[in-house]
Amino acid sequence: MASGARKTVMFMATVLLGMAFVLQSGAMARNGGGVLSDGGDSGGGEAGAAVMIRRGRSLQESPPALSTTTRQSGLFSLDSCGARGDGEGDDTQALAKAWSAACASPRPAVVLVPAGRRYLLQQVTLSGPCKSSITLMVKGTLVASPDMSKWSDSNRRYWIVVRGVDGLAVGGGGTIDGNGEVWWKNSCKINSALPCKGAPTALSFHTCNNLRVDGLKMVNSQQIHMSVEDCTGVQLAHLSINAPGTSPNTDGIHVTRSKSVQVSDCTIKTGDDCMSIEDGTHDLHATRLVCGPGHGISIGSLGDGNSRAEVSGIFIDTVQLYGTTNGARIKTWQGGSGYAKDIIFQNMIMNNVKNPIIIDQNYCDSAKPCKAQGSAVEVSNVVFKNIKGTTTSQIAINLNCSKSSPCYDIALQDIYLKIVGDSSSTGSTCQNAKWRKSGIVIPQPCTGTN
Repeated sequence: MASGARKTVMFMATVLLGMAFVLQSGAMARNGGGVLSDGGDSGGGEAGAAVMIRRGRSLQESPPALSTTTRQSGLFSLDSCGARGDGEGDDTQALAKAWSAACASPRPAVVLVPAGRRYLLQQVTLSGPCKSSITLMVKGTLVASPDMSKWSDSNRRYWIVVRGVDGLAVGGGGTIDGNGEVWWKNSCKINSALPCKGAPTALSFHTCNNLRVDGLKMVNSQQIHMSVEDCTGVQLAHLSINAPGTSPNTDGIHVTRSKSVQVSDCTIKTGDDCMSIEDGTHDLHATRLVCGPGHGISIGSLGDGNSRAEVSGIFIDTVQLYGTTNGARIKTWQGGSGYAKDIIFQNMIMNNVKNPIIIDQNYCDSAKPCKAQGSAVEVSNVVFKNIKGTTTSQIAINLNCSKSSPCYDIALQDIYLKIVGDSSSTGSTCQNAKWRKSGIVIPQPCTGTN
């Protein structure tokens, strides 16, 4: 085959792959779009306009001139927008240009991060709405700048943000590398003498409905790896999330103020919660997860700063945990209000987990002791079912509930937890908890009070 013909075939194969992912996602967003720095809106500019904020300086550009073939195919590669892809030159603007052109496309579009290359990025926000369905196809690696000074105080909490894009599909099997080591060693949780400053979440989705993220690798986030906020209709699948167990606050998947969320077939190894399910989350199903190291599957923390929190309809099924601090956990602060209800943890295997089953309505993650307060987030209708394995502590079941707002309708069914490498039996403690059991439950619930 002639060289020109071979290139044409390879190009069209990439286009077809991207279009297939778009069609599979079923995304249908139909409005104008843009790219913004964190915290802004498009401000009524032309669809596809790119606005980058660089350390307090605004630079506005039109999308790059693109070939007729590129526009017609709907495939917008970072390389065609001037990216270097060597992991050293700043490719933030190339991503912004590719996104801007794709978001303005009247036909389904793909933003392609090519395989085999590393694209260095500063903070960037990719905004919609877009004129048609859009796919972010990550085949190579997006890597965060190691220079902390590239993040100002106004954008310190974010790295890559996708905002207001309905029907978005993200996939491709590539990697998002947060380059987090420099942030971790400057965390006050590592060095208490340092002033506390928030670190970026690697990948955030804000107000993105009908979102699908499938087949990504995420490593070494600066703080949280992936955050889903104010979204409805979310599918997260086949994610691999990896950071050292000593890395501070590196939650795997964080969900807040979102509805109808499905998480499946993910492996999460981090220094904090494998999944953190926060205020405003309703109708979340998570299944077939492998977790550890980390802090386990956590609902909360809820009600911090005397706030109101509401969480309901949480279904956690078929989870394996290895060496985690917690297994199935609900944590709320004193002084909060609201509820956490209609929750099921089932079919969980614990392997050397310190606190396999825990409800803590007296949670306190503060350098100073927390003051006792007279209100709490109400915890009710919680089921722990078919949970088995080993624990590293004597107390395998801990229901530490509030005196002012006791936990109630707590069901324990078919539980068998033993201490790893020890013939002694495990125990349990309860405080202000109204529970019932069915089937065989070992340890016997509430043999002690804490």
